[in-house]
Amino acid sequence: QVQLVESGGGLVQAGGSLRLSCVVSGTIFSARDVGWYRQTPGKQREFIAGIEVAGDPYYIGSVKGRFTISRDNAKNALYLQMTSLKPEDTAVYYCNRYRRVPLWDWGQGTQVTVSS
Repeated sequence: QVQLVESGGGLVQAGGSLRLSCVVSGTIFSARDVGWYRQTPGKQREFIAGIEVAGDPYYIGSVKGRFTISRDNAKNALYLQMTSLKPEDTAVYYCNRYRRVPLWDWGQGTQVTVSS
């Protein structure tokens, strides 16, 4: 069974930065396209960034240029470097598969709060 453990969230002022981490176990991480998602209360979880096995990244428009996704296959880890944070980035952030279904069971996520 795949387990996802996200960390690195916190409270930051607008314009600040955070680096999120996700450790993936129970699967061959290096052979998986993986990505980051986020969810705010009352809204559906949305995909925001993905990285393919070969390392090619993809971002949705609202985070492109501000967020950078990366992976360390030796550590089974996925990262999201977030800069120029905005209050609208406030959400619980999750990692999971990218471009493949079914998704894995969700982890607990990590809360990011951006104050104005």
